[in-house]
Amino acid sequence: MALLHKDELTRRLGLTGDDALFIDPLLDQSQIGEVTIDLRLGCDFLVSILTRRPYIGTVKSDPAFRGIASYFQTTRREFGDSFMLYPNQLALTTTLEFVGLPRDVHADVLTRSSYTRLGIHLNTMIQPGYRGCFPIELFNESNNPVELVVGSRVFQTRLFQGSFKSQYSSFASPRKYLGNVRPTASRAADDPDLERLFKIREKR
Repeated sequence: MALLHKDELTRRLGLTGDDALFIDPLLDQSQIGEVTIDLRLGCDFLVSILTRRPYIGTVKSDPAFRGIASYFQTTRREFGDSFMLYPNQLALTTTLEFVGLPRDVHADVLTRSSYTRLGIHLNTMIQPGYRGCFPIELFNESNNPVELVVGSRVFQTRLFQGSFKSQYSSFASPRKYLGNVRPTASRAADDPDLERLFKIREKR
């Protein structure tokens, strides 16, 4: 597993085909650092809201199940507008950039240090061959609301080259979030294991 450095990142951005790295829009070449690429905050948000339900269910066959998306409110900000993230609040969003990863490269996505120091924490992994805007799960761990400006460089990604080419994006292996360009609520309820476990529980 090799961490891609600036020269290799730049080379891959200039390629076409399976080995190419695609990022659009790349508004400023200074986004490409020595071992990271800065990514910008997108315009669309799904904000977690309180409901009268006591919890978010994840088993569709449970009579108490309610669609997970109903626990979130959709909102949008234009480029340069502010989005306020309150303490202990979860908001789902995406990067501004649409990214196409090579089939031999996976990505780790983190908040940039300046935002981690404000209490905004993110650490997620993107599979090799992914196509779409990177999904982002924002959470404010601080005691104060934090202003986030749409289009600002809130995130950074590290890219790692593996020793094989993934089939993650193949049609034979459908994925829950592949190709998303707007935030998507959790599809945990689509996991087949949950239905099997629920039936085991019901038999007791």
